[in-house]
Amino acid sequence: MHFRVKLTVALISCAGCLSAASVAAATFHYHIAGDDPGPWPQIFSSIGIARAAGGPANLFVVRNVAAGSVPQWIQRIEQGGIVVLEGQGELANALGITPSGTPGVPSSNPRVVVRSIVDQHAPKLPIVWEAPLEIPVFNVPKDASILAAERWGHAPVTVALHRGTGAVLWIAAAPGKEGYERFPYLLQALNDLGMQPPFQSQRLWAFFDGSYRSRVDLDYFADRWRKAGIGALHVAGWHYYEQNAESDEYLRRLIEACHRKAILVYVWLELPHVSEKFWDAHPEWREKTAILQDAQLDWRKLMNLNNPDCYAAVSQGVKQLIGRFDWDGVNLAELYFESLEGAANPARFTPMNQDVRAEFRRLHGFDPIEVFQSANLPGKSDEARLRTFLGYRADLARSQQEKWIGQIESIRAAKPDLDLVLTHVDDRFDTRMHDLIGADAARVLPLLDQHDFTFLIEDPATIWNLGPQRYPQIAARYKPITAHSDHLAIDINIVERYQDVYPTKQQTGTELFQLVHLAAQSFSRVALYFENSILTPDLPLLASAAASVDKAEQNGSRLMIESPHGVGVPWQGPALVNGKLWPVHNDTTLWLPAGPNMVEPAPKDSVLRMVDFNGDLRSAGVVTDGLRFSYASSARALALLSARPGKLEIDGAPSILKIGASGAGFVLTLPRGQHVVQLTL
Repeated sequence: MHFRVKLTVALISCAGCLSAASVAAATFHYHIAGDDPGPWPQIFSSIGIARAAGGPANLFVVRNVAAGSVPQWIQRIEQGGIVVLEGQGELANALGITPSGTPGVPSSNPRVVVRSIVDQHAPKLPIVWEAPLEIPVFNVPKDASILAAERWGHAPVTVALHRGTGAVLWIAAAPGKEGYERFPYLLQALNDLGMQPPFQSQRLWAFFDGSYRSRVDLDYFADRWRKAGIGALHVAGWHYYEQNAESDEYLRRLIEACHRKAILVYVWLELPHVSEKFWDAHPEWREKTAILQDAQLDWRKLMNLNNPDCYAAVSQGVKQLIGRFDWDGVNLAELYFESLEGAANPARFTPMNQDVRAEFRRLHGFDPIEVFQSANLPGKSDEARLRTFLGYRADLARSQQEKWIGQIESIRAAKPDLDLVLTHVDDRFDTRMHDLIGADAARVLPLLDQHDFTFLIEDPATIWNLGPQRYPQIAARYKPITAHSDHLAIDINIVERYQDVYPTKQQTGTELFQLVHLAAQSFSRVALYFENSILTPDLPLLASAAASVDKAEQNGSRLMIESPHGVGVPWQGPALVNGKLWPVHNDTTLWLPAGPNMVEPAPKDSVLRMVDFNGDLRSAGVVTDGLRFSYASSARALALLSARPGKLEIDGAPSILKIGASGAGFVLTLPRGQHVVQLTL
């Protein structure tokens, strides 16, 4: 995030900076006391907080204390400042955080080698340091809260203190080069102490598997997802492929709960896996591996979609599945071939069904199974034949993807507002994916010239151990091969990684926020796999990590924000945006469209407000007894309104109100595409 700061003001507790309708609770900037900023710019920028270029700030990282300045720092804390301290020093001593033992007697000073810590934000989560560190055992004041401690000896390593109206977060050592190697939950700790990130996004997508949420309060979870910035849920469709009264009712309630919170719901398909029952009912259509066994690979049970009868049956089943429920879109995910070991593991290598082998034999004069049955498998003599089959296999994957895109587009005749997503593993960063699973983005992306869909890039498991900077690099490799970069999205897998990674096996805390933030800066949309794996401590800051802002300036009571996709800013009361009364806000957040926007307090509010919206807002304004706005959306759009409107016009023509109740508000359903909407009471 790059900010040009015209005037930096203490926003966390700056009474009087703005009127009552203000962003006074937000922490826009931080200040570092010391010449070396360390990893703190990466840490804070991951949730949208920028380094102060000058003037006061109320969030400080004190890395060096100037001689004689301790009293001033104590006063600053007591008057509302939030201060981060690293290790031992004069200011830590003054606050009562001191090394144990007798001063001046080194042999009496106990020390501890820290290899693993327990953090109260996720006490059951193993947090392991790649490089153990020997540190003193510290005494802390009785009123301190120990947030994290060494796992076995329980020596404190993260401590929170309250002094006056301010607070201190002390850590026993520097955070590490990237900012998350030792203490993954620093931002959560600061948030608990009063630091509030300045921006939010509600553009995230998340994958959902109902088998993990079978007995839950769906309204509670829908509210939780929306607060975490999730705008669409991609629901595992294979659980609902066959009709079942109980599971169908659950899915309908899930969709209704999401729609009440302005969350879209997509059916997530994992073809050639269809369903457990379909696999059991049709052994004759099962895919085969290169050792001619049924292709049951991990949880997916793969069917032979190259068989005309199988394809016809699955096409009909998918059509019925989409027609039975009130879906907003379809995600065709991972429609290529297992596995990550490729031809090196014949037991997982597909496709080797009779239909593929017969077609390949007609085209190239030999049966591809011969490559795997050779005595020197897969020896040099077979290398040319294997390369021929791998090229055919990638072409076949592309052909299947185009065929199924056509199938979904034919369903759009009856459901014109249906969105379409194609999830495709990245093969530009890890180029081995072409040979391993048949993925070839360069062959698929030209389909965007004729078809309307989002190309959702999934980074493969082979690179999950790499850092957040991989997302800008992945984006850079796709720009030269498509003119439709606005249709590119990225999928982040929040799962346990098989590589040796530190400090946690799964992405969480600052590492997760950096991943999401850099991904959101690099792509128009970010998807998370999956909602159940996101750890609870990460949810409150996830929407802030997903926000992308190019510029933020404050000048008196005015706030200038420029963002590429639109953003939410903390706000209370009525507001003017670019000099006009703005009707798009709730009690805590003002929602802005993409581009530059000047925000300032207004004397009165609109009689009708849009308190939430899941499309791309282009403009908005107030009309007599109502509001007017324009938007774009790849699926139908849902607007949550403060009151029930009496009239609706879309693109200047009277339209039928499709509206339902949602708690204290009303949800209006709007068509897919680009439209201008006017609502009046």
